[in-house]
Amino acid sequence: MTDLADPPATTLSDAHTEMPSLNGRKAIITGGTTGIGRAIAVLLASEGVDVFVCGREPQHLEDGLKRIREVGKGNGINLDLAEPDAVDRFVTSARDYFGDFDIAIVNAAVPAKGLTTMTAEELRFAIAIDFTAYLTTAYAAVEVMKDHGDIVFIGSVSAHMLGAEGSVYAGMKAGIAGFAEAVRKELGPKGIKVCNVEPAKTGADFQYESFTSEAQAEENRQETMLRAEDIAVGVHYALTQPRRAVVQQIVIAPRARGDE
Repeated sequence: MTDLADPPATTLSDAHTEMPSLNGRKAIITGGTTGIGRAIAVLLASEGVDVFVCGREPQHLEDGLKRIREVGKGNGINLDLAEPDAVDRFVTSARDYFGDFDIAIVNAAVPAKGLTTMTAEELRFAIAIDFTAYLTTAYAAVEVMKDHGDIVFIGSVSAHMLGAEGSVYAGMKAGIAGFAEAVRKELGPKGIKVCNVEPAKTGADFQYESFTSEAQAEENRQETMLRAEDIAVGVHYALTQPRRAVVQQIVIAPRARGDE
């Protein structure tokens, strides 16, 4: 009896598209000390990305960096993105830390309600962080990236679910959605990819004071609310596609909730 021929060599080249490694890349993350931003920072750090985050509270920064450094590399700064020079200080500090970067996660946001239920001061503060800082961070990132990189905006399904009780927030997130779509077309030919990730209801420190941790825990149990880590996985997906492909938009909603 003759020996059986060796089986043909197995090739998996057509089984999955190329997934570029994130190891060695450098990312800035606004609002990277709590909630969704922190979850993104931790996941990227665990994949070998050196991250630089910002947040308003020193305690949150200290706690966030401790966790980031348990899985990878990172640093950060405390500042208030509502201040006119805050984005410039953030980007300058990031470059002092690790030089040029090729990922920008634009995430920091504050709650905003309806136009007639906010004071003028609250309105200006929300616009400064939830809209102006988004555009100015993207502007600063493009100047650093020049012809290669990824910008990911963390938007919201509120952009498409326009309600009276959150008219200001919805308006700003709709503006971000429009900006992300247009600037993707502007920057794509230059080598920079742009993605807008739109989460639905997600448990985080971001929530209104009336939404207690106990209430969040119950919604988590019922699976009617997302966890911050779910959004981080969506960002990871967008960042690990081949350079020829851009994930334009990702909408992430709770499975057990029918109104989002």
